[in-house]
Amino acid sequence: MHNIKAVLLDAERQQQQNEKLRLCMWKLRDIFYDAEDVIDDFYCEALRNPNHHNNEKVRFLASCCFPFSFSLNMGHKIKEINKRLNKLATEWNSFNLGQYTNIRHVFHRQTHSFVHSSDVIGRDADKENIIDLLMKPSEDWNIPVIPIVGIGGLGKTTLTQLVYNDYRVTRFFPFKIWICVSDEFDLPRLLKLIIQSLSKGEKCDDLSVEALQTCLRNLLHDEKFLLVLDDVWNENRVKWIEFRDLFRSMGGLSESKIIVTTRSLKVASIMSSTCPYELKGLPHEDCLILFTKWAFNDGDESRHPNLMRIGEEIVKKCKGVPLAVRTLGSLLFSKTDASEWISIRDSEIWRLEQSENDILPVLKLSYNHLPSHLQRCLAFLSLYKKDEIYNSNEVIQFWMANDLLEHPKQKQEWEDVGDRYLNELQSRCLIQKEKDYGMYCTFKMHDLIHDLTLDVSQKECKTVNSQTELVDRNVRHLSFTDEKLLKVPHLKKLKNVRTVIVREVLEESLRHLCVSKFKYLRVLRLRDSHLTVLPNSIGTLKHLRDLDLTNCRNIKELPSSFDQLRCLQTLRMRGVPLMQLPCNMESLIELRYLEITIKASHLKEIGPGCWTSLHTWPFMNVTIRMFI
Repeated sequence: MHNIKAVLLDAERQQQQNEKLRLCMWKLRDIFYDAEDVIDDFYCEALRNPNHHNNEKVRFLASCCFPFSFSLNMGHKIKEINKRLNKLATEWNSFNLGQYTNIRHVFHRQTHSFVHSSDVIGRDADKENIIDLLMKPSEDWNIPVIPIVGIGGLGKTTLTQLVYNDYRVTRFFPFKIWICVSDEFDLPRLLKLIIQSLSKGEKCDDLSVEALQTCLRNLLHDEKFLLVLDDVWNENRVKWIEFRDLFRSMGGLSESKIIVTTRSLKVASIMSSTCPYELKGLPHEDCLILFTKWAFNDGDESRHPNLMRIGEEIVKKCKGVPLAVRTLGSLLFSKTDASEWISIRDSEIWRLEQSENDILPVLKLSYNHLPSHLQRCLAFLSLYKKDEIYNSNEVIQFWMANDLLEHPKQKQEWEDVGDRYLNELQSRCLIQKEKDYGMYCTFKMHDLIHDLTLDVSQKECKTVNSQTELVDRNVRHLSFTDEKLLKVPHLKKLKNVRTVIVREVLEESLRHLCVSKFKYLRVLRLRDSHLTVLPNSIGTLKHLRDLDLTNCRNIKELPSSFDQLRCLQTLRMRGVPLMQLPCNMESLIELRYLEITIKASHLKEIGPGCWTSLHTWPFMNVTIRMFI
């Protein structure tokens, strides 16, 4: 297992510079998807086995007897998967993978302390706020730490440069040190960098930690200092305390300060007991000034009022993030053809060509630092619309349906794991909580983070609208946002789709396509659809875990085959005026979450011992939402 992990980590690292390896990785992912489908075929068949009682959960497939025809079919599928793996192995071995065993990717970014104040727009108030914090005396034995937190590209480093070079700060702190930490929070390395900064290049490469501490103490002479730790990712509290404690014996602590810039609220909480300074986006007017600065030579904008009108709309796409403004402004520099400006305005930011220091590569560092399980969960949020308010329950259930959550530990539920994932994404500033309702919360995602999810998920997830020209045949997750979508090439050729989210009126032909062709569907969300009837063939979707029919007000009854959806975990039918439930609904033994509009008398047939995964049953207070 360790060797497999090492190979995959090495492949993940190298694929950024190797297109052939990247394609090979996607082939492997497709094979893994198909292998998962085969395993799930066994699980679903076991749930349908009549030898099992309706209230019994299947935990071990080995105990089940499967029909001969089913076993034969699965045997052929397994052989085909093995054949594809063997074929890929030859190509895979040519990359000589597995030498890189470090769990973390190391990104050697470099920043510096200098900035022209005239180049910085709209951060004067933030600068004054940070300087006020620097001048405030300490009430602690520890060196006060001021964390500046925000998403990549927001201007944390630029703000810190402004503060660092302010004459008041220079006058107040006899010693100023700027260290770009990046990914590697290593104590000897950081001490050496600090010493080299103070001594203008003193040789200290061969010194022990003890000798480094003595050297640093001699250089500081018990004077107060300002230390900037730029771009910190370290979440290991022990490493931070070890670093912090080395300064306790150096004097000048009551007035010395440390500024930390980070994208993580967790990092900020580890390094400081005070509230972090959460940097906000720039106002639109300041973004427009910044855009003009990068898109035109001084004064040239007045000669192109038509371009400036388009530029205002381009700036709105950036949602207050200065690096995004700079990236798009730079792309348009010296270009006076309105069609080129319109093209930038109408293009998704993630589709535009960008250099290493532009907005998308900078944001992608946040994605690369995520554990692999969080990477996939974040990528799947690309199926939601920009500016959408997310419901935590719905997102967690979506992740559950697609097996994206780690197995719960003892006394935990799957929902607890999902909550932990959301909290981790929030701590890394990749999502922002809107409201907390107790049993669930709502949150949102910055448009540029959504662009990032679109970029990293493009081989798996696709949002389809009337402008979509092509859908890759291996796409597994679809979100439909327009009517009349069946003209999109290859849509009818897709067969292994796992997710369908419909956000507009559902055509009859598209509904038929979903149910008849996508036999591996795990998530089907048809909210607010004008459906009048759910086809009886819905019962063939044996892999279905999440079905949302909320506000499908024309549906009066469910088909008789509905009880065949044995894997169903989430069923939302609020606003569906059901007259009664189909027979054998108690056979939905995996059901965890139910929203239903029906008279309570129709639930009497659901006897004790059924629907045991509905943890609040039979109290009907949270998990089961009754709308009578």
